[in-house]
Parts: sequence; C-alpha cells; structure tokens
Amino acid sequence: MNLKGVLALSIGALIAIATAVAHLSCIFLGPSCYQAQMAPPEIVQSATEGTLLAPMATLIISFLFLVCAVFAMSGAGFIKKLPFIEPVLATISGLSLLRGLATIPSSYAFPEMVSAFSITAGLIWFVAGLLYFYGFRSLRQPSS
Repeated sequence: MNLKGVLALSIGALIAIATAVAHLSCIFLGPSCYQAQMAPPEIVQSATEGTLLAPMATLIISFLFLVCAVFAMSGAGFIKKLPFIEPVLATISGLSLLRGLATIPSSYAFPEMVSAFSITAGLIWFVAGLLYFYGFRSLRQPSS
C-alpha cells in the first residue's frame, strides 16, 4: 500500500469516527440534537418521550460508523488485517458515494429538508466514499 492510500483510509476513518461521535452526542444533548441532525420524526419523538428507540437506534448507527473506521484502519495497516477487507472497503466506498450522490435528488424530492447541514453531510460522505475507494484501490496495487 502506498502512503497516499494510507492517508486516504486514515482520513476516511476520522470522518467515520467523527460521524459516530456526532450521532452519540444526540443521546446526551436530547431531541433538539436529533432534530438538527435530521433524524426521522419517530426518533425525535422517542427522544422527546424518553423511550429506548432513539438511544438504541443511535447506538446501532454509531456502531456501524465505527465498524467503517475499524476497516479503514485495518486497510491502512494500523491494526491487524481483517477478513474480507477488500470487499468491505469496496462496499463502504460504494455506499458512501451513493449517500453523497443521493443528496442531489433528495434535495429536489424533499426541498423542505434542504439545509446547509444536509448539503455538507452529503458532500462529506461523497468525499469519504472517494477516500475509501482510493484506499481500497491502493490495497490492490503492489507497494512501490
């Protein structure tokens, strides 16, 4: 793996970790945080009512982002190489790129949901997808 691939996966991991932390902050900051992060109405309502749906969903989503970070760190060589590293990184890349690209049609379909936050999040995850893809490609090329 080349240094650029390590850097790409490292930045991708940091984006995933920051996203997990941002999601987890909602558990402590409450309904307004869920609302600011554009959580579905059922999740915001759960946070308002104090039911378990909001924190459990948040923990699951945050865990998934942390799994993305762990695979990126594995691909970058910071931790032991995990099984299925290449197909997992390719999948994370594809999903991240789709998430980023989905911002455009979603903005037309749901104009009331468009905000600086939604556009920024879409752009960040598009960039993350590119970083994961570059890192994945670097894994497949012999080191020079």
